Amino acid sequence: MFKVAIITLSDKGYEGKREDLTGPKLKEYIEGTKKFKVVSYTLIKDDSQLLQQELRKVCDNNIADLVLTNGGTGFSKRDITPEATKAVIEKEIPGISEYMR
Repeated sequence: MFKVAIITLSDKGYEGKREDLTGPKLKEYIEGTKKFKVVSYTLIKDDSQLLQQELRKVCDNNIADLVLTNGGTGFSKRDITPEATKAVIEKEIPGISEYMR
Protein backbone atom coordinates (compact mmCIF):
# COMPACT_ATOMS: atom_id res chain seq x y z
CA MET A 1 0.00 0.00 0.00
CA PHE A 2 1.36 3.42 -0.97
CA LYS A 3 1.53 6.12 1.68
CA VAL A 4 0.23 9.51 0.56
CA ALA A 5 0.67 13.00 2.00
CA ILE A 6 -1.78 15.73 1.03
CA ILE A 7 -0.84 19.38 1.39
CA THR A 8 -3.64 21.89 0.82
CA LEU A 9 -2.89 25.57 0.34
CA SER A 10 -5.67 28.00 1.18
CA ASP A 11 -5.41 31.33 2.95
CA LYS A 12 -9.11 31.42 3.80
CA GLY A 13 -9.20 27.77 4.82
CA TYR A 14 -6.13 28.19 7.01
CA GLU A 15 -7.65 31.28 8.67
CA GLY A 16 -10.96 29.49 9.27
CA LYS A 17 -12.86 31.87 6.98
CA ARG A 18 -13.90 29.06 4.64
CA GLU A 19 -14.17 25.31 5.03
CA ASP A 20 -11.71 23.48 2.82
CA LEU A 21 -13.57 20.87 0.82
CA THR A 22 -10.86 19.99 -1.69
CA GLY A 23 -8.44 18.30 0.70
CA PRO A 24 -11.02 16.03 2.34
CA LYS A 25 -12.49 15.11 -1.07
CA LEU A 26 -9.02 14.28 -2.36
CA LYS A 27 -8.37 12.13 0.72
CA GLU A 28 -11.68 10.32 0.24
CA TYR A 29 -10.90 9.66 -3.41
CA ILE A 30 -7.35 8.46 -2.74
CA GLU A 31 -8.34 6.12 0.07
CA GLY A 32 -11.27 4.83 -1.98
CA THR A 33 -8.83 3.15 -4.35
CA LYS A 34 -7.74 0.77 -1.55
CA LYS A 35 -4.18 0.99 -2.92
CA PHE A 36 -3.26 4.18 -1.08
CA LYS A 37 -3.40 5.34 2.53
CA VAL A 38 -3.30 9.02 3.45
CA VAL A 39 -0.75 9.24 6.25
CA SER A 40 -0.50 13.03 6.40
CA TYR A 41 -2.91 15.86 5.68
CA THR A 42 -1.79 19.44 6.15
CA LEU A 43 -3.65 22.69 5.51
CA ILE A 44 -1.34 25.69 5.18
CA LYS A 45 -1.69 29.26 3.99
CA ASP A 46 -0.48 30.27 0.52
CA ASP A 47 3.15 30.79 1.43
CA SER A 48 6.11 29.60 -0.63
CA GLN A 49 8.44 29.03 2.32
CA LEU A 50 5.81 27.09 4.26
CA LEU A 51 5.09 24.83 1.30
CA GLN A 52 8.78 24.22 0.62
CA GLN A 53 9.32 23.43 4.30
CA GLU A 54 6.37 21.00 4.38
CA LEU A 55 7.48 19.27 1.17
CA ARG A 56 10.99 18.81 2.52
CA LYS A 57 9.70 17.50 5.84
CA VAL A 58 7.51 14.87 4.17
CA CYS A 59 10.19 13.79 1.69
CA ASP A 60 13.29 13.97 3.86
CA ASN A 61 11.61 11.96 6.62
CA ASN A 62 10.12 9.36 4.25
CA ILE A 63 6.64 10.09 5.56
CA ALA A 64 4.98 9.31 2.24
CA ASP A 65 5.63 7.65 -1.10
CA LEU A 66 3.53 10.22 -2.93
CA VAL A 67 2.91 13.89 -2.12
CA LEU A 68 -0.15 15.60 -3.56
CA THR A 69 -0.61 19.35 -3.36
CA ASN A 70 -3.80 21.23 -4.09
CA GLY A 71 -4.77 24.87 -4.06
CA GLY A 72 -2.62 27.86 -4.83
CA THR A 73 -2.64 27.28 -8.58
CA GLY A 74 -4.49 30.36 -9.85
CA PHE A 75 -3.11 33.59 -11.21
CA SER A 76 -3.00 35.84 -8.18
CA LYS A 77 0.27 36.79 -6.48
CA ARG A 78 -0.60 34.48 -3.57
CA ASP A 79 -0.95 31.41 -5.83
CA ILE A 80 2.53 29.90 -5.56
CA THR A 81 2.13 26.13 -5.48
CA PRO A 82 3.76 25.26 -8.83
CA GLU A 83 6.69 27.62 -8.33
CA ALA A 84 7.33 26.57 -4.73
CA THR A 85 7.15 22.90 -5.69
CA LYS A 86 9.62 23.37 -8.54
CA ALA A 87 12.04 24.99 -6.09
CA VAL A 88 12.12 21.74 -4.08
CA ILE A 89 11.84 18.85 -6.52
CA GLU A 90 14.87 17.12 -7.95
CA LYS A 91 13.22 15.94 -11.15
CA GLU A 92 10.04 17.08 -12.84
CA ILE A 93 7.84 14.53 -14.58
CA PRO A 94 5.48 16.66 -16.72
CA GLY A 95 3.52 13.66 -17.97
CA ILE A 96 1.84 13.28 -14.57
CA SER A 97 0.55 16.87 -14.66
CA GLU A 98 -0.59 16.43 -18.22
CA TYR A 99 -2.48 13.27 -17.34
CA MET A 100 -4.22 15.03 -14.44
CA ARG A 101 -5.32 17.87 -16.70
